[in-house]
Amino acid sequence: MYSRRRVFVAACLGMLMFGCVFTTLGSILPSVIERFGIDKTSAGSLLLLQTFGVLLGSILFGPIVDRYGYKILLAIASALVVVALEAIAFAPSVGWLRAAVLLIGAAGGAVNGGTNALVADTSEGERSAGLSALGMFFGLGAVGMPFTVASLLDRFSYTTILAMIGAVFLAPIVYTLAIRFPAPKQPQGFPIRAGVTLLRDPVLLLLAFMIGLQSGAEATVGGWSATFFRERLGLEGGRAVYVLSLYSLGLTLARLVLGFALRRVAPAAALRVCLVAGIVGSLSILASSTLITAAAGIFLLGIGLSAGFPILMGYVGDRYAAISGTAFGVTIAGSLTVGMFLPYLTGFLGEAYGLRLSFLIVPASLAALVLLLSVAVRRAATVPAVSIGD
Repeated sequence: MYSRRRVFVAACLGMLMFGCVFTTLGSILPSVIERFGIDKTSAGSLLLLQTFGVLLGSILFGPIVDRYGYKILLAIASALVVVALEAIAFAPSVGWLRAAVLLIGAAGGAVNGGTNALVADTSEGERSAGLSALGMFFGLGAVGMPFTVASLLDRFSYTTILAMIGAVFLAPIVYTLAIRFPAPKQPQGFPIRAGVTLLRDPVLLLLAFMIGLQSGAEATVGGWSATFFRERLGLEGGRAVYVLSLYSLGLTLARLVLGFALRRVAPAAALRVCLVAGIVGSLSILASSTLITAAAGIFLLGIGLSAGFPILMGYVGDRYAAISGTAFGVTIAGSLTVGMFLPYLTGFLGEAYGLRLSFLIVPASLAALVLLLSVAVRRAATVPAVSIGD
């Protein structure tokens, strides 16, 4: 037997770690550009590489948790996050930095997918609410990393800061090893045929594409906002990162509210409201000429991006409860295939035309999500899900 509360705590600690991982590169990107003398296109390729690593981790985690359970996956992936953070901190060259970024993406992707699938499995009947509560800890990590870097960057190098954060992340690993987790769903062996048939489900593919737009917009905001504020408003490194932390603060507070609201409000309605708020926030950033306008816009954009992942993944958890790990893995992997190019494209266009123009990718992605949401809800209600016996 396992304690649902203790398991949820373990998932939250893992998601807190992933939140830090997800914003690590964006927080230190100006310093990395300065240290290694790279241009925006090369910096964008680092963000692309990190997302590709998350894609690898997302592909691998599903069959592992369905076959062997969550404990072994979360412990090993969390340990690799620590190794990768230290490697980023002390990378002697761009080549070593790329390898470390790929590793932290893959390990973080496995932690992200594993914790989401774990909460979905242990929150039957209220999966969207449970995933929203879990997502709040992603926001705490995403707030904490930029805030920590901004607070310490004037006194310490980013190398020292990352090394210290990596040491702190040893604590979640110890906790994960100390508690019991749910038993594996497929201990007799992974149902390969059932996993393959998931790729034929049109609703799953549509949800994966939508989550791809969501994750691509998140990666673009997290990776490029600090650099955008430095160029657009002339903010120095620490102040630009402080403003970026408002994005994660908005996301965190909104997910805290969603954890309660989704028990009373239809998920699709809540998602529409948040997406509209995100469009308004992103357009405010693009039009901003003052720090106050930019800060308000990035905070509103955090609210706008808060609901997409937990609500859409809640639909996935409801449709594929018997092999939720694999279903989550297929969905996240498919979504990253779509979303991994958005931050790279932002850097490429930013180098050629400026970040103000390339940042239009964010509101365009959110507008597309508004249009696709009605289609997804309608098809989810009419198209039967592929079952494990198919």
